[in-house]
Amino acid sequence: MTDRLSHVADSGEARMVDVSSKDETRRLARATGSIRMKPETLAAIVNAQVKKGDVLGTARVAAVMAAKRTSDLIPLCHPLAITDVQVDLTPDSALPGVRAAVSVSTIGRTGVEMEALTAVSVALLTVYDMAKALDREMVVSDISLAYKSGGVGGEFSRVDGIGSAPYPESASTK
Repeated sequence: MTDRLSHVADSGEARMVDVSSKDETRRLARATGSIRMKPETLAAIVNAQVKKGDVLGTARVAAVMAAKRTSDLIPLCHPLAITDVQVDLTPDSALPGVRAAVSVSTIGRTGVEMEALTAVSVALLTVYDMAKALDREMVVSDISLAYKSGGVGGEFSRVDGIGSAPYPESASTK
């Protein structure tokens, strides 16, 4: 680790990091998160009884769109040619709610962690938006990087072991 922040110039101004000297490598990242809700809200989502339509299908599309547009949303984030996005949205009656896992890949000079994190966030916010008429007390939580590989930083798996595989076991978006 360096004691210097990579996104801060010597003058103290925020700047985009120059990655032109880095080698292109295969980059993978997986992020996870969840949204808790009332059991009846989850039942309405699972049984396609939400007036706005297919909640999980719409959230999957939103996740892919968010991964592709991350550099438009996060200052100083590089625009990337994403090669794949896998989205897994799993209803979980134990929460009760929906668990999200998004894996993003590219071949490039910088990682796709922000794309995976943004995709999970937007997927869960889409679930909230579509079901808020039923339940305004939903809570989006636990959004975090679960896994990443590629680049100088190598491989990372979150300590709790969740998400150690690069892709969700039951990827819904192919």
